[in-house]
Amino acid sequence: MEIELNGVPHAVADNENVQGLIASLDLVGKSLAVAINREVVPRQMWVERLLCPNDRVDIVRAIGGG
Repeated sequence: MEIELNGVPHAVADNENVQGLIASLDLVGKSLAVAINREVVPRQMWVERLLCPNDRVDIVRAIGGG
């Protein structure tokens, strides 16, 4: 199925959850914030939150610096 990931079409497997998407993007263990359809999804909900066709997913990575 297709979702929108940070404004770009992105194919994912049917019944993919947020955790699976993060793993497929090689972002496991990174400091991230995820929103789906403009609603923040808490990290503890990533395994439970299944993606649906045409979901608008935004992933923001925190980068430290000074």
